[in-house]
Amino acid sequence: MKAKSIFCAATLAMMTLASTGAMAEMPKYVFFFLGDGMSNSQIQATEAYLTTKNGGKATEATDLQKPENRLNMSKLPVFGMQTTYDAHALMTDSASAGTAFACGIKTLSGVVGMNDTKTISYKSIAQLAAEHGKRVGIISSVSLDHATPASYYASVPNRGFMNNIATQMVAADFDFYGGGGLVNPTIRNPAPTNGDTNNDIWQLLKDNQYTVLNDRASILDLKEHPKDKVVCINPWLQDAAAMPYAIDRPATNLSLAEMTDVAIGSLKNNTDHKKESFHKRGGSRDEGFFLMVEGGKIDWACHANDAMAAIGDTLDFDDAVGVALDFYKKYPNDTLIVVTGDHETGGMTVGHATNGYTAYYDRLLKQTNSFTYFGDNQWKSYKADHACGGNIEGNTEMINLMASAFGLQWADLNAYQKEKLEAAYDKSLCGTNTNSTDENNLLYGTYEPTIVTITHILNERASIGWTSYSHTGVPVPVFAIGPESKRFAGFYDNTDIAKQMAKAMDIRQELPVEK
Repeated sequence: MKAKSIFCAATLAMMTLASTGAMAEMPKYVFFFLGDGMSNSQIQATEAYLTTKNGGKATEATDLQKPENRLNMSKLPVFGMQTTYDAHALMTDSASAGTAFACGIKTLSGVVGMNDTKTISYKSIAQLAAEHGKRVGIISSVSLDHATPASYYASVPNRGFMNNIATQMVAADFDFYGGGGLVNPTIRNPAPTNGDTNNDIWQLLKDNQYTVLNDRASILDLKEHPKDKVVCINPWLQDAAAMPYAIDRPATNLSLAEMTDVAIGSLKNNTDHKKESFHKRGGSRDEGFFLMVEGGKIDWACHANDAMAAIGDTLDFDDAVGVALDFYKKYPNDTLIVVTGDHETGGMTVGHATNGYTAYYDRLLKQTNSFTYFGDNQWKSYKADHACGGNIEGNTEMINLMASAFGLQWADLNAYQKEKLEAAYDKSLCGTNTNSTDENNLLYGTYEPTIVTITHILNERASIGWTSYSHTGVPVPVFAIGPESKRFAGFYDNTDIAKQMAKAMDIRQELPVEK
């Protein structure tokens, strides 16, 4: 009896192992979400804002912990942290960080898909996924030829070679591109002399059988009527061929979440074209897809120290994560979702010296637009009508403008805040003020003095601080769910994300892989 029991127990153990092994298949559908400029501070500030917007208090733990006040990403079950420095700098840029995520190698800031000597080019995990039969989609809220999306299909020694990058975007032959537009898509006259190419990207897209769509209805129609190769550009591009900040988005545009939903439908439902595509790539069955989604303007808002613009785009980015989670619920055994940021931007802090240990996120609720929209519209109009001279104190028009656009009440400001605003106002309208050059560089960076001072004061009154107009070197969180998601737990380097992503997709080449 004893021998029989041992035999039965061993057989049961073997069956369990076999069953577990059968269930532990590689994910068929892989999502990689990248919040550019997003770290812990941006996430916590957004959850504090969301708590306040939903009627709770950002100072109460029980309110902050309610599920409806948490972001989708921060509720994912697997958590890790990654270091963000590049080959020769503690503070990376998006090109070197994107290359680390995409190719698994450290490089220089400004370099895309190449090593730090700019002599060797590498394949990205998106290109390797395509070679292994997966359909590939690339989405970004900034231009499609920007550093982060470029890292998944291009190799250039300078991220500024945007025509070259777009040329390689076409050559990569990916199935779906969506979000912003292209910075240098047409032939320039005179031709660039900095090493960039000078191609007509629209003609290249046409010659390579891409469909280019730029209206909401036709883009949304792809969910039910997908096309084989498509470029989806939002109707209104705000700055540098990028989607507008979420806080400025018109109804005619798609949100990042809607674009993600369209990409999923296009990549998942394109059955007929899928078969042809897989056969061309040497595959014989549906291998699923790889989709990279970048929330690129979180970074831009943080560069300008505009907390509300950053929070709005973090929410938009997280809504896109929510769309992927809805897909995951339908295919939990086949779907891997990984969410992270490439670096922190702006040195954003949750807390400010003027507020001690409390916070007032309700003071953010009345900001109606981003710093960019305000600068291009209300402020542009105001400056056109006002010459150098005068003060804000007693200037009813300017006081009302700050109140209507930012909810900032002049009467609520302390003497030092008013003094800073008056100095910024002089600098904006007259080109000079009583500050030293070093003071002005610290206070305004390269931004419009009056606008950045308004956002600084509004943010500090809410209890949000800033230390930089650039990137910082703090580690960034990683969240994951789905098969192979445990690979992303722990503390590791940003290059490990590419390597673990490749293993999760059963790509057996050791990264980095030379082109």
